[in-house]
Order: sequence, then C-alpha cells, then structure tokens
Amino acid sequence: MDFEHSPRAIELEAKLSAFMARHVYPVEGLYREQVENGHRHHRPPILEDLKRLARAEGLWNLFLPGDHGAGIGNLEYAPLAEIMGRISWASEIFNCSAPDTGNMEVLALYGTPEQKKRWLEPLLSGEIRSGFSMTEPEVASSDATNIQCSIRRDGNDYVINGRKWFTSGAMSEDCKILIVMGKTDPDNPNKHLQQSMVLVPRETPGIRIVRDMRVFGYDDAPVGHPEIIYDNVRVPAANMLLGEGRGFEIAQGRLGPGRIHHCMRLIGCAQRALELMCARAQSRIAFGKALGEQGSVREDIAHSWCEIEQARLLTLRAAEKMDREGNKAARDMIAAAKVVVPGMTARVIDRAIQIHGGAGVSQDTFLAEAYTYARFMRLGDGPDQVHLAQLGRGLLKRYGAPV
Repeated sequence: MDFEHSPRAIELEAKLSAFMARHVYPVEGLYREQVENGHRHHRPPILEDLKRLARAEGLWNLFLPGDHGAGIGNLEYAPLAEIMGRISWASEIFNCSAPDTGNMEVLALYGTPEQKKRWLEPLLSGEIRSGFSMTEPEVASSDATNIQCSIRRDGNDYVINGRKWFTSGAMSEDCKILIVMGKTDPDNPNKHLQQSMVLVPRETPGIRIVRDMRVFGYDDAPVGHPEIIYDNVRVPAANMLLGEGRGFEIAQGRLGPGRIHHCMRLIGCAQRALELMCARAQSRIAFGKALGEQGSVREDIAHSWCEIEQARLLTLRAAEKMDREGNKAARDMIAAAKVVVPGMTARVIDRAIQIHGGAGVSQDTFLAEAYTYARFMRLGDGPDQVHLAQLGRGLLKRYGAPV
C-alpha cells in the first residue's frame, strides 16, 4: 500500500509546520492568558490575528474536499490534522476545529441552498462558530435511539423541548447556530427513523444554558460544552435538515469523518508528548544520572514510539479506505482507529506526565490538558464499547460462517 502523499499535500504540510513554528508555538502561553484574563467565552485577540494570517497563506478549511476546501482527501489531511493536534486549540486557526468541521460537512452534504447561504457560508469564512446538540443526561446516549428530545411539527414551525448536555461549541459568543437531534416520530416501529436534525439559531427564545460541563476540571473555554434546556423553542419548518426521520442517517454521515479527525489530532498530541518525554529524560538528573539512563524510562519511551507508529498506520489505513471506498465501507477501520488511538494517546501522555513529575500534572506543560482530551475521546463520538461491539458484529458476519 502506497501512503505517499501528493505534491499538494506535501506542500501544505511544509507550509503548516512552518506556520506553527513561526506563529503558533511562540504564543501558546499568551492564548491561555487571554482566555483566562478576558471574557472566557469570547474569541481571544491572538486567535483572531492568527486566523487572518492563516487564511492569507491559504491554510484554510483544509479538512473539506472539493470547492469549499483544499481539495485533498482524508489520507492527505491526516498529517495536517496531526500537526494541528499538537496544540489543543490550533485547529481553529485554520477553520478546522470540531464541532464546526462536522457541522460544515453536514450542511455541505445535506443542506438546502437557503441553509447553505445562511449558515454554511459564514462558517466556511470563519465569521461564526456552531454547536452540536445530541447527547442527553437522562438517557444512555451511546445508543442514539434513546434520545428523548422532542421535535414536534406545529403548522409552519417545529417546536423543540428537551435537555441536552456536552453541546460542543455552544458557550462561545461566536456560536450562532446549533444542530439539534431529537425525535419527530417517537412511535415509528423503526427506531432509526424516529430521529431528525434541525437547525436552531443560538439566540432563539427558549434556549437556556444550565451550566458549562467540566472534564477533569477543564471547561474548554472559550468554546465550552454546556448543558442546555430547550423549552418550547420554535423554529421554521425550513430549518429541518434533509427531512423528518433522517437524523440517524445524518449522524452516521457526520460522525465517521469526525471520529477519524479526532484520531489524527490525538496522534499529534501523543507525538508531542513523546518528544517532551525524551527532552525531559535527557535534561533531568535524579540519583546522579539522567532519567534517560534509567531502564524503565527508556522502555516507556520505546513502548510509546511503537504504539504511536502502530496507531498512525491504522489511522492512515482508515483514511485511505474512506477515500477509496467511502465512509460507510470504511466503518470497520474507523471503529478500530477510534478504539485504539485515544487509549494509546492517554497511555503515552500518562508516561510523559510521570517523567515530568509535578510539572506534568500542572499548567506548566500541555500534558494535563492533553490527557483530558485523550481520556474524554474514549467516550466522545461513541464510547469504546459501542465501537468494539459494532466491529465485533461485523467480523463475526465476515469470518463466522462455517468453512
């Protein structure tokens, strides 16, 4: 299998790496200062400056194929996402951050011309941000058929009632549109035709933020993941995406690329953790010698390198199959990567934390925040158990017949 990237992708990789080195790494601390000391849910000024620079250099919408993006596929995007993933917020600089990437893909694939004009175009230009409202606190949302939020037709409108949480992106003052999943036909005997997705402007009356959800103490400002109550929220019927009963179909189409994008970014987290681990092991002296002279430290470093390489190859294989056969045909590889990569990243970062000692669990390195992201992604976009069950079921069908 040939994993050589096209000249276009190689050019973008070099430009992106240079941009990160020149503009992003030097202001990593400044970004956090501006988030902490300014309005926590407002775009920090340094991010606005970086976005203008990135767009001027053509490093924009890299994730999106076709006319809207860089014209590259998933395989070619993988090393770019890995580079961006080395800093948790860097992907937004290039308009490649979740949940906007998935929401833009949904609008590009399923939106009407009017929906694209009103919402996709400003998202593509980076003028606004968006949220994705699917998970609910009162049901096991790993089974999406459990979702109880009501989307009821009332004349020329839909009325939405329900409670959601971990609504990615909705705390940001730049968030102007939410994609909400709920049930339009709860009595349909086919559970996969009960759900729909509807576009809900963020300022619509009846939307109430209950609280921002924290993950291991992090609130992921400025974007956030709040708990939201929808109380008789009324939107025009024209805001329905694709049609009633198509929500599960849209979710599957949306989450496939999103899952592999997270894997790509997580590999960047793990690679950076490995590099920091090596630098720390060479520079830190304990009991009369460098940490890197300790056998257990060398083993941790070697194991980490092996695991990153394995996970990277699996992710590239999944991306290549998506490009060649389509997202649905690649769901086995996507599921495998989604299980393997977050667990690998958490292990590698945990080893790096251990070698850094107290600094590893503090705000002085990116490790604690990166670990939070990696551990969360064993749940986000579907928990490990769901992907393992899906993968196992498919493998039984493929190989379980008598020979």
